[in-house]
Amino acid sequence: MAELIGNLLVAQSGGPTSVINASIAGVITEAGHHEGIEEIFGGQNGILGILNEDLIDINDERSKSIEGLRNTPAAALGTCRYKIDFNKNPEKAAKDMDRLFEVFEAHNIRYFFYAGGNDSQDTAHKIHLEAVKRGYDLRVMGVPKTIDNDLPVTDHCPGYGSVIKYNSATVMEIGFDVGSMATDDGSCCIVEVMGRAAGWIAAGTVLAKQGNPANPPHIIVLPEIPLNEAAFLNRVKEVVAEHKYCVVVCGEGVKNEAGEEIGADKTRLDAFGHAVLSGAADALASIVQGKLNLKTRTVKLGYAQRAAAHYASLT
Repeated sequence: MAELIGNLLVAQSGGPTSVINASIAGVITEAGHHEGIEEIFGGQNGILGILNEDLIDINDERSKSIEGLRNTPAAALGTCRYKIDFNKNPEKAAKDMDRLFEVFEAHNIRYFFYAGGNDSQDTAHKIHLEAVKRGYDLRVMGVPKTIDNDLPVTDHCPGYGSVIKYNSATVMEIGFDVGSMATDDGSCCIVEVMGRAAGWIAAGTVLAKQGNPANPPHIIVLPEIPLNEAAFLNRVKEVVAEHKYCVVVCGEGVKNEAGEEIGADKTRLDAFGHAVLSGAADALASIVQGKLNLKTRTVKLGYAQRAAAHYASLT
């Protein structure tokens, strides 16, 4: 089969990570080794930028700049949360597809790389299906990117190793801090991490224990396992009785036994229609403080966990 001749377009989507730019650097560097790829473009702010024809000519960038991306956090090309949804808004989705392929044809795009998580991979798949339907010769590649580590057919997602490396070190240090302040009154600290419905990030903080069962985190609450409030409180009491303090790590998507996300703000939705998650630790703290009358603090690691390039993993 003859090699497809044309230009390459690469873009980023969804939440950034400390290593998503390294993936983009890899795409650009490898593309330069293929004669069939003539020009390399970057889409600013993901699909939105492509729809607006905001393309960057990456051929003009020096190799030193591309190499520097490997250690640069966030999304150098800019990112977005934009869903092409044929179910909820078929007319708009069809118009978006028309516009995308208008841009592809105008710039002879024959290779499209889209770096992102679940929704981004869904978008890439839809573009592939549309290209087949239109008879437009286009190679679509999804570049796995999510700290949540919930993309199928991957051993682990780029970004996951980095986030658990940062979070584990941070939880260990928080444990030292809380433990040094422990008194007979007892205290509890609840650390909230990202991950939505996947508990990989929360589970990964077990590395902070360094093989010692007595070390924090003493309790890890996963979104996949409905919270049994009585069992949770009983375990907190046991840990405080033994160590005078307790460090809990919870995923942001923790659910109660009714299947409801305890930290969901249903009045706020992201561009993909997901409820904004920002209060799981606060909800757990209210339970602990209210039922056990135990001094409780919360820590939300937030954007720092996905942006910490100084803690980036090699995998």
